[in-house]
Amino acid sequence: MKAPADLLLLPQWVVPVESAGTLADHAVVVQDGRILDVLPADAAQARYAAGQTLALPGRALIPGLVNLHGHAAMSLLRGFADDLPLMDWLNQRIWPAEKQHVSEAFVRDGTLLAAAEMLAGGITTSNDMYFFPQAAAEAYMQAGMRATLGMIVMEFPSAYASDADDYLARGLALRDELKDEPLLAFAFAPHAPYTVSDATFGRINTLAEQLGLPVHTHIHETADEIRDSLKQYGVRPLERLARLGLLGPNFIGVHAVHVDAAEIGLLAQHGCHVAHCPTSNLKLASGIAPIGDLLRAGVNLGLGTDGAASNNRLDLFGEMRLAALLAKGASGDAAALPAAAALKAATLDAARALNLDSQIGSIVPGKRADLVAVDLHALSGQPVFDPVSHLVYVAGREHVTHVWVDGKLKLNERRLVDLDSDDLTARAAYWRGKLTA
Repeated sequence: MKAPADLLLLPQWVVPVESAGTLADHAVVVQDGRILDVLPADAAQARYAAGQTLALPGRALIPGLVNLHGHAAMSLLRGFADDLPLMDWLNQRIWPAEKQHVSEAFVRDGTLLAAAEMLAGGITTSNDMYFFPQAAAEAYMQAGMRATLGMIVMEFPSAYASDADDYLARGLALRDELKDEPLLAFAFAPHAPYTVSDATFGRINTLAEQLGLPVHTHIHETADEIRDSLKQYGVRPLERLARLGLLGPNFIGVHAVHVDAAEIGLLAQHGCHVAHCPTSNLKLASGIAPIGDLLRAGVNLGLGTDGAASNNRLDLFGEMRLAALLAKGASGDAAALPAAAALKAATLDAARALNLDSQIGSIVPGKRADLVAVDLHALSGQPVFDPVSHLVYVAGREHVTHVWVDGKLKLNERRLVDLDSDDLTARAAYWRGKLTA
């Protein structure tokens, strides 16, 4: 008698990520939102009686991509402040616009728009940092997308909170309310060393250790940030955070563009993670992170899109390719970030940074069924010698045909299942009118 299963997927290739290479003519079996089995296709069809069997010829099945850093609601600011360096971008355009317009409705609509874009491009998990995380949570739950919600903290007031204590109180209350939601997780998200005091960092460090949560913050994004820290504190930002006890296996440093050899050693020594956002770093003229040096030192690397206001795409296929090419060009080493390592950075290594690697990031039995089918059959991608190489250097998000989160279908033959594209377009148009009025 055959064993029951909810879903039997039959792609041309399975890319497990946790083990090297690909599995040709294998099946992935899903039951109750989990990966039940990975085995040869003939054996799977003989062993399991599935409620649905889906053949995916010409497709590679990969783990859902994990966006290790973003500001999802800023999708409503896409193209609003282009061609400016970071601090001008923030001070002259972004922060004034946020002060005037950011609200629960803005965050809910912007996050829903971002979730639709990410799901359509194979991103199943988002590590988000923005105001009104309650509204973001509602959007992610409506989309059925996995998310780690950043409990944002800074010293100055916003429409969301009045001071650092208020930010923390609101974030912790939200975590208490939603900690049992299966697709949601939480992280502390102090914005950056230049917006957070020593006392607040100290409190976050204590809370993070008590609760076992990641700490997700921008770090060493620009040379100006480092100069200002030396002037104000007498040390560079990473050294300041090290003295405050922030560095450790729960620390996710976003950008890490301007890190020297000693700082790379510090990140490696403490088991920290880096969220590499190559497109945003280039667009804001922040620089090129020394990815080859970070990897050689043993620093865990994940990939992020940053927000659509500074990218302007939430596209991890683009980030994988750019990260791999930049690492090669900047280091002079063609093997600095190979295709398999780039894919791992966008899946399992990013999941590891979020303490989610036991649940997602690779295709192995027991993990949640966050899965993505990518069409490698297009004429522009022929011939296929190595599917992993193609996923990084040839394929784009437009080749994603199917997406499942927790075993639930979210994208079917390139069409969103649960979200109304016309409705999202209308919401975006409404906010465009508000922002340009």
